[in-house]
Amino acid sequence: MASSPRMAGASATAPALSEFSSDVVIGLRHPGQKELPSKYLYDSLGSALFDAICLLPEYGLSRAGMRLLQKHASEVIDCLPGPVMVAELGSGSGEKTRHLLEALARRQRVNYYPIDISGTALYRCQQELSQMEMVSLVGFESAYLEGLHKVVARRREGERLLVLFLGSTIGNFDRPAGEQFLRDVRGILEVGDALLLATDLEKPIPVLKLAYDDPPGVTAAFNKNILARINRELDGEFDLGQFEHVVRYDERERRIEMHLQSKCWQRIAIRKAGFRLELRKGETIWTESSHKYDPAEVREMGARSRFDCAGQWIDFEWPFAQTLFFAA
Repeated sequence: MASSPRMAGASATAPALSEFSSDVVIGLRHPGQKELPSKYLYDSLGSALFDAICLLPEYGLSRAGMRLLQKHASEVIDCLPGPVMVAELGSGSGEKTRHLLEALARRQRVNYYPIDISGTALYRCQQELSQMEMVSLVGFESAYLEGLHKVVARRREGERLLVLFLGSTIGNFDRPAGEQFLRDVRGILEVGDALLLATDLEKPIPVLKLAYDDPPGVTAAFNKNILARINRELDGEFDLGQFEHVVRYDERERRIEMHLQSKCWQRIAIRKAGFRLELRKGETIWTESSHKYDPAEVREMGARSRFDCAGQWIDFEWPFAQTLFFAA
């Protein structure tokens, strides 16, 4: 789990609803392990629950990212030459980004472009950051790469682009897919553009499991909300009481997995999708992965994606890294 990309809330447009329906059916028809894309955890209610998770003592990820930016924002900005425009992938509320924008605004007027697939998240970002002096904000409600193309089209001559990917969301991708995503980002950038990439680092397995299965049950509610969302938006029949939040750690892949495990045999209809699902007792729906890295692995992943590492800052209270790359 990370500060993942937000999804539109209950007032989703017809195309978005159609994509949601299609993705749900594809995932639940998946042979073997049934799946639901983790991005759909983050409707308005899911985002609020995630904000609550970030306050829990067991979940140190968000606080670690914030500590690094509070401490090192000026060092990051000092590495960037010339006039800089800023794009953020999966901006969420933009709270963490404030430290970087303040540091950059001390030397220039800043054009900041948050990119998020949730209009609600972009509204919160605007509320958080739009009153900053020397900062102009234009949000794009779109997928990451599509939004990044839109930002690049606004580039002025001589301007560099700083791309922020701050929530350790790269960990939600399988490792090969995450690396491909970095290559796709690199393909949009020009030589000399920069990427600040956040990654959650490896730590003891009991610490990780507790972070994703907190005693108050906030993460369990967050996980089950994806089924509630299907009920709300697609007229589903999931009985949330018949599912258990389950957390697993895959030692070979070095990832935390969140699952929803059926407590009994059940048949479920999703009417707007025209789909029926059968689940055996003990069968799970896999809803999210969160891969953990070591610092050298992050630098090597960037190098294979045609980025040069310019700096890496690590929080040791909750092992977490912010790594600055330049497009080579």
